[in-house]
Amino acid sequence: MDDIFLKKERAKARKLRNTQWWKRRRSTGICHYCSKTFAPSELTMDHIIPLVRGGRSEKFNLVPCCKSCNTKKQQLLPCEWDVYMEKRRP
Repeated sequence: MDDIFLKKERAKARKLRNTQWWKRRRSTGICHYCSKTFAPSELTMDHIIPLVRGGRSEKFNLVPCCKSCNTKKQQLLPCEWDVYMEKRRP
């Protein structure tokens, strides 16, 4: 992935984090992936389709999630995340 593209998209994400749209989005306090409730300040911004996999910093691609899920998801696509979660279920 092009470094210039990544820098540009990360800058867009930083700008979006300061908008009312993002503040409303995370105000529910619910992680997009595990559905657990957190204080809004504990939620991070995640790209559903990661930047390194061709995703963009656009509203349709950004969701609030807990730090634990964000760390586990890393660069997985949604279908890969679903497979990962299925394997973790007893």
